Amino acid sequence: MDTCVIKRLPGKRKREELDRKTEEIGNSKLEDETRRGLVLSEKAYTWRKLQSEGLDCDYTLLFAKAEADEIFKELENNITYFSGDLTKVQVFGKWHNIPRKQVTYGDVGLTYTYSGVTLPPKPWIPILDCIRNRITEATGHRFNFVLINRYKDGNDHMGEHRDDEKELVPRSPIASVSLGACRDFFFRHGASRGKKSTMHIEPVKLQLEHGSLLMMNYPTNVHWYHSLPARKKILAPRINLTFRKIICVK
Repeated sequence: MDTCVIKRLPGKRKREELDRKTEEIGNSKLEDETRRGLVLSEKAYTWRKLQSEGLDCDYTLLFAKAEADEIFKELENNITYFSGDLTKVQVFGKWHNIPRKQVTYGDVGLTYTYSGVTLPPKPWIPILDCIRNRITEATGHRFNFVLINRYKDGNDHMGEHRDDEKELVPRSPIASVSLGACRDFFFRHGASRGKKSTMHIEPVKLQLEHGSLLMMNYPTNVHWYHSLPARKKILAPRINLTFRKIICVK
């Protein structure tokens, strides 16, 4: 089922809720930092709902083209990607170079581990704070970590996987922002994968547009795998930023 709805952010109610929570916490530093991330407007976003068996996602254009173009340029000029061992993943006991560039940014003390690699975040920079604040404005969610992937062209890709790492806050959404070349994005239900699949559920395909936001809500990553397959006819680069809520895991 695929539906369209209009959402308007309830600015006054959100601010009142923030006032109540920060008063309960009594932490002025937290209040200041949270308020910077909740500079709210009354802008309406047109959301497309994606739903299937255990799939719950929301999709919208977060940035108009001119703004998305400027943000893409800022990212190209200011993001420094990992090198060396942080560009590899472990699959079935063997190490492979990832077919894209990646880097993480986030709050102090957080880490993110997947496929045998622990990624330490770099400190937030202004352009990432700008994107993060816009997501908060549109959704009400505040994220403390982002994984950035740069695809130089259609040969760079992302294999089928789930974002189910232990560092993720349970039941929290993942916010995926796409900038640059439009790419095909696929969801496949776990029970429909492989020769021994137990169910037949149709995969879901979505084109991630320049300036778009995809919210992957619970329980999507419990049941569904997602991928960004190679598309050799795509010649332009794409940058994807997946914002997450991370907890410290010892």
